Amino acid sequence: MPRSRQTSVSGVLTTGIPFQVIPERPLHRLALALGLALAASVQAAAPAPDWCLRLAQRLPGVSKADCQGSALAPTGVESRQGFPILARDIPPPGKGGPGAPLRILLIGGIHGDELTSSSIVFKWMQWLGRPEAAAYHWRVAPLVNPDGLLAARPQRVNAGGVDLNRNFPTPGWHRDAPVYWQRVTGKDPRRFPGASPLSEPESRWVSDQIERFRPHLIVSVHAPFGVLDLDGPAPAPRRFGQLLFKPVGIYPGSLGNYSGRHKNIPIVTIELPNARALPSEAEVTRIWKDMLAWIRGHVPQQAAAGENRPAT
Repeated sequence: MPRSRQTSVSGVLTTGIPFQVIPERPLHRLALALGLALAASVQAAAPAPDWCLRLAQRLPGVSKADCQGSALAPTGVESRQGFPILARDIPPPGKGGPGAPLRILLIGGIHGDELTSSSIVFKWMQWLGRPEAAAYHWRVAPLVNPDGLLAARPQRVNAGGVDLNRNFPTPGWHRDAPVYWQRVTGKDPRRFPGASPLSEPESRWVSDQIERFRPHLIVSVHAPFGVLDLDGPAPAPRRFGQLLFKPVGIYPGSLGNYSGRHKNIPIVTIELPNARALPSEAEVTRIWKDMLAWIRGHVPQQAAAGENRPAT
């Protein structure tokens, strides 16, 4: 039988890798298959945008290594500008059960121009494995408003021009939030509550965590008023470090109002004294230790009376 004439096909893959196919030679077909697999693996392994580098360039006291060491991961929810909301779930060692651990939602950076509110959460994440913190189930998001932080000039609002801390669905929001914005703030664009409650992906993510994670306590870090505030059913802390308890008020659409007054979940607001410069390392440690002591002494009793449905 006469031998069939050899034919070949050549070209360039979309990855830029040249190829040539000679159908009659199995080894060539094998080489092609291996080349295609290699190209696919290179594409699959291409690094995602380096979020940690961008955050480290903006946040005081946070290095790229600090961010990478925090083991944050995309939550599947993105900001308006496409930046992933990064979070980490840190359950205590061992299995849950009737004595399920206290669940704490710790967030920072809901206002993008309060840089230290994110930085200090990164600092605290390094200590979550220590015994005094490891007894609790933590869910941590150091930066809820990435678009505000990463704007050309850091801004309070998100990329949609909405103050996320006025966008939560407090009772009477449609009646109260627009009126408060217009009459009390004089239509301050930094405090625009949005066209409707939970209109923003970032505030929806926080609300979803409240519903699914079912925290016994929320810790929300802000700056720069240098005080503590508490909303909800728990005794107010007297001080964390040099920060003294001083209520800052209740506002339509605020997370404190929504969580503490409407959902009946205690929320402690930590207002750092400076939005651009972190407290000293010693003060960062004191705030952390005082907060944990307050949680041990006051929050478990409140949580014990609550529902024990597992969090998700």
